[in-house]
Amino acid sequence: MTDNIRKSTVTGSIAIGISAIMWGFDGVVLTPRLYNLDVSYVVFVLHLLPFLLMNLFLFREYRHLKQFTRADLITFLLISLTGGAIGTLAIVKALFLLNFNHLSIVVLLQKLQPIFAIILATTWLGERLKKSFVIWALLAILGGYFLTFGFSTPDLQAGENTVYASLLALLAAFSFGSSTVLSKKILSKYNFVTSTFYRYGFTSLIMLCIMLGFGNFGQVALTTGSNWLFIGIISLTTGSGAIFLYYYGLRNVKAIMATISELLFPVSAVLFDYLINDSLLSPLQWIAAAVMVYSIVRLNASAVKSKSA
Repeated sequence: MTDNIRKSTVTGSIAIGISAIMWGFDGVVLTPRLYNLDVSYVVFVLHLLPFLLMNLFLFREYRHLKQFTRADLITFLLISLTGGAIGTLAIVKALFLLNFNHLSIVVLLQKLQPIFAIILATTWLGERLKKSFVIWALLAILGGYFLTFGFSTPDLQAGENTVYASLLALLAAFSFGSSTVLSKKILSKYNFVTSTFYRYGFTSLIMLCIMLGFGNFGQVALTTGSNWLFIGIISLTTGSGAIFLYYYGLRNVKAIMATISELLFPVSAVLFDYLINDSLLSPLQWIAAAVMVYSIVRLNASAVKSKSA
């Protein structure tokens, strides 16, 4: 039994790590190609298209509607509202406000996600924090800071948009952290396929309401062939594909460990930025990236020992 637990934990950690890397690739290569479109329209389409595709293969998932309790519906709606709608709208809008430049503050504030998730996981899920876990988690976050800034401090002189982007990034951090904990809760009752199906379904419904109230459906006519190509790629890979992997991994690990493992997102984003945009890291940033990855590995190893004890 101990070996099975260890294997499932490691597998889950790898799945979450891969999904985080996919999100890093998306942030550097794919999403920036949609800059000419409205943010709410982009988020709506990126959820609606995968959900319509899921209906072709996963239509039997609708049988769970009869089994849903009020608590289940509320949890799914909150997951979709926080991680699907608010979090995605906030971080994409934050990036668009800065035209994908001066992203240091946005990246830093999004790294506060683990802090929110840790607080929520300890209060909602009753997960206990060990001293060693706290130390490695803080070291991972500290590594993320130096990876982003080096020995410099955030530049607060980038104009009014920087303030708005910072607030949006903070909102995204809280939203994604909340979604991680809520997802862990729902995965104790439903499998990762069902969870992904309803997350995309409810998010599509929420975004439809937002589009009807504030959006612009005229954006469809402005969507170029290149836009549709990247929307399709995102929908099938770094969008729904990454969420499937993430939920598969999340069912086998603690929410606290999962949100720290997601720090592979900024590590991979920096790597892809170097490979694709020839953006070089300083020696200090490479050291910081190594510290972050090492801390994540130690966190995973600590969690395995904790579960097998």
